[in-house]
Amino acid sequence: MRTPFPAFLPLRLLFSLGTTWLFVQTYFNTSWKVVSLRSWLGTVIYQRPCGNQKSCPESSFAFKVISGAANVVGPSMCFENTMRDSLGRGLAGVGTNGQLMKTGVFDMYSGDIKLLLDFLKAIQSGTIVIVASYDDPATKLNDEARKLFTSLGSSHASKLAFRDNWNFVGAKGLKNESPFEQHLKNEAAKNKYDGWPEVLEMEGCIPKKMD
Repeated sequence: MRTPFPAFLPLRLLFSLGTTWLFVQTYFNTSWKVVSLRSWLGTVIYQRPCGNQKSCPESSFAFKVISGAANVVGPSMCFENTMRDSLGRGLAGVGTNGQLMKTGVFDMYSGDIKLLLDFLKAIQSGTIVIVASYDDPATKLNDEARKLFTSLGSSHASKLAFRDNWNFVGAKGLKNESPFEQHLKNEAAKNKYDGWPEVLEMEGCIPKKMD
């Protein structure tokens, strides 16, 4: 013989459920909403070229330049997600027209300045030039090389000295000074490292046509 459920059980069950719902709403402040599978799995994040903070318009190229750290860590350069890093002592240079890239590393302490001069003289009109320093950018840098950098839009090449830090983006045929340049002097009282200034980092958008 089955034992019948007490008549008041449904009422007790409803009361218990209601009390539990009120407790959760009061103390946990929960809310319900419909969540699609796409959003639950996560949104696809598109990384900006070179990992820059801001996106560049279609009329520009994205770049990032990081100078060397003392004589320990080499510089790195990025152009439209194409990276060049662990570069050697002196000046690292990249020449690009947006598609083709020419790179070179030039020892400015004990190397041959002719190699840098040949690199700079071979740059054709409209070519974008990206330069980063490491350790020493200036001991071998003569007047001819400084003038060639100035013709690319540099306003600091003429002032570069022993163990200065320098980042520069210019172009062959540029009529005005480039807005993309950083220069930090080697000054014992201000240097971050023992004998070298701190690292310089520069990023931005280079117009595809620099005038």
